[in-house]
Amino acid sequence: MAKEYNTGAPPEQGGTDGISLPAHVAGSGTLDRLVDTARDYARAAASDNTLKAYARDWAHFARWCRMKGAEPLPPSPEMIGLYLADLASPTPPSPALSVSTIERRLSGLAWNYAQCGFTLDRKDRHIASVLAGIKRKHARPPVQKEAILAEDILAMVATLPYDLRGLRDRAILLLGYAGGLRRSEIVSLDVHEDDTPDSGGWIEVFDKGALLTLNAKTGWREVEIGRGSSEQTCPVLALEQWLHFAKIDFGAVFARTSRDGKRALETRLNDKHVARLIKRTVLDAGIRSELPEKDRLALFSGHSLRAGLASSAEVDERYVQKQLGHASAEMTRRYQRRRDRFRVNLTKAAGL
Repeated sequence: MAKEYNTGAPPEQGGTDGISLPAHVAGSGTLDRLVDTARDYARAAASDNTLKAYARDWAHFARWCRMKGAEPLPPSPEMIGLYLADLASPTPPSPALSVSTIERRLSGLAWNYAQCGFTLDRKDRHIASVLAGIKRKHARPPVQKEAILAEDILAMVATLPYDLRGLRDRAILLLGYAGGLRRSEIVSLDVHEDDTPDSGGWIEVFDKGALLTLNAKTGWREVEIGRGSSEQTCPVLALEQWLHFAKIDFGAVFARTSRDGKRALETRLNDKHVARLIKRTVLDAGIRSELPEKDRLALFSGHSLRAGLASSAEVDERYVQKQLGHASAEMTRRYQRRRDRFRVNLTKAAGL
């Protein structure tokens, strides 16, 4: 009898549907609890945003397969190769996807297949050859977001009022800039270690600055943020003022406020708030005002804070690399929008 496959909904997020006792082992209270514990750990193997993206990837591929009269399971390298080719070819009204998006889609399929107990061989010629051709024909240099430089961040925080929301948003911008933080890292901070189950790190404030311990996408790292030279732009003082006036001494550092803006709630801010805050204050501060508003909004994102620190900090490159949590100096240089590329002149060093 032919083996049957479930071709309906995508695998459960986190791959927990495949975690169970071996068929030859009898269940017990202890083992059943361990299965539940293992499933909890499996759910934590990837971030919620990553799991949501993988679910969307699977849904799109499954729908594509059905439209072509095929099934998504078991994996077919031939069909996946055709799917990649379709993603790269514009078919009005749908535009062609970028190479990076196509690679992300392929990673999503590989993850979903793994949750179903299959291995997707990405080196199979039907997949690898098509993907190599797509890269050769369509690959473009990555589009980088504009860096928020020192003078920009000063102008941005100057647009914020000194009410409770303004204090919070000022702390977000200054702390994110000085720490070179991702927007997800900013909003995942707790006041203390293990305050909440969804914590991504915690803060410690000292006389000379603040120490952030982060559980980031590259693993645990410490970020040291010293006190600034001015009270108006010191990220540590801005953080202290927000925590004091919001009366936050436990849980999420950056929380939502009530409708009247007079008190902080317990609900953690979403990372999209950081992106919206950056775009709004960029407009209010008149940064790149020579461009149309639509173009100005497209230039800046949450990554503009990290790029700004990398581009503005006049220190040895290795310190910037450590602050950003990069594994290589080459990755750090991608964030540096302005730097002396010829500071080390190998032509003269080689005797020419």
